[in-house]
Amino acid sequence: MNDRIMDVPDPYALELDTLNVAQPQLFQADAHWRYFERLRNEAPVHYCPESDFGPYWSVTRYQDIFTVDTDPQRFSSAKGITVGGAAGTPVAKTHPAAALEAQKPEQQFDGFGMFIAMDPPKHDLQRSTVTGVVAPPNLALMAGTIRERAASILDGLPVGESFDWVDRVSVELTTQMLATLFDFPFEDRRKLTRWSDVATNPPGTGVTESGEQRRAELIECLEYFTALWNERVKAKPKGDLISMLAHGEATKNMVPFEFLGNLLLLIVGGNDTTRNSISGGVLALNENPAEYAKLRKTPDLIPNMVSEIIRWQTPLAHMRRTTTRTVTLNGVDIPEGEKVVMWYVSGNRDESAIPRASEFLIDREKARQHLSFGFGIHRCMGNRLAEMQLRILWEEIQKRFRFVEVIAPPQRTYSTFVKGYTQMQVQLHPY
Repeated sequence: MNDRIMDVPDPYALELDTLNVAQPQLFQADAHWRYFERLRNEAPVHYCPESDFGPYWSVTRYQDIFTVDTDPQRFSSAKGITVGGAAGTPVAKTHPAAALEAQKPEQQFDGFGMFIAMDPPKHDLQRSTVTGVVAPPNLALMAGTIRERAASILDGLPVGESFDWVDRVSVELTTQMLATLFDFPFEDRRKLTRWSDVATNPPGTGVTESGEQRRAELIECLEYFTALWNERVKAKPKGDLISMLAHGEATKNMVPFEFLGNLLLLIVGGNDTTRNSISGGVLALNENPAEYAKLRKTPDLIPNMVSEIIRWQTPLAHMRRTTTRTVTLNGVDIPEGEKVVMWYVSGNRDESAIPRASEFLIDREKARQHLSFGFGIHRCMGNRLAEMQLRILWEEIQKRFRFVEVIAPPQRTYSTFVKGYTQMQVQLHPY
């Protein structure tokens, strides 16, 4: 286990005004639940005056999160999308190394130019350039490839032996799919996983040792993709993401840091979310054996179960906005220019909006009405692809194995943003 895991104070023993949920160790220790429970019950719109990321507001109930997410006029994305981004911090627009140099270690994923961290109209133009890759006709074409790869991965796993499900299944399947979406050299596909981890983890937290190493690896990412860009821009437009960006009117003239930002957005969006839901689903079924029995009896529940897994896992714990004016939210006045953090992980356990929200139920009614993909103009564009990957994988798992058994407590990510797993030892039991 990571040595950052430590004893976590009882949230009910702390002064409410000082409660700080933006602590990576809470998530790594899976100890954040009661913190959010208290905030939902006592201060659903809560101000934290001090944290490693500066002051911020927490929004913890489903309906309030929906209100913020669907109102880009009052709640802007342009100053960062994570709690770690310093609102108003300028980003160099010259050499990409300068942009990275300007970042503080705790800024994680912010500071780059990416369309999710933009407001309309620029956001809409850049997003529309790449949404075609996950349009229904393309998804239909991908389904066979996903099934073939899922089957191959599962057939190559050891039966009756311990192995790491995160590495062998979750990472491998998603990175293969991501390589396809980018038309990325298949033999180098694990670079995509590495760059995703580098982008979302501050230095010194188990991925990179220093800011210098992090910057060097992200520059390597940019240089690698710049070479692919140069190839695609000279060729006729194709259906991969790089070609779409290289030929799109709204994206073909991006400066380097903006290209890097959009790359990281697409890599993280296509990698971390699905891979952690794949692992989270196995864990949820192990922790709820009655639901696993229900799945064995009624495999037709898989599509519904997938939505429940995504709710239960909530692979991105939060998104952040910045107020453009003084806003009253649930009776609380939030001044202009303040960080507002939508804790999806809390809203997905809000009993006032989701009946029996603290339970994992694979036959849950209205299972897709969760917050994990966000709402409004920034709703995850790859949500249907993620659902399809999970559905196909579980269909193939159920053909082969009676039980995917988790045999040791999983190791979790040290992050307030990506809610996931770094390792999970399992053993397969065939029929």
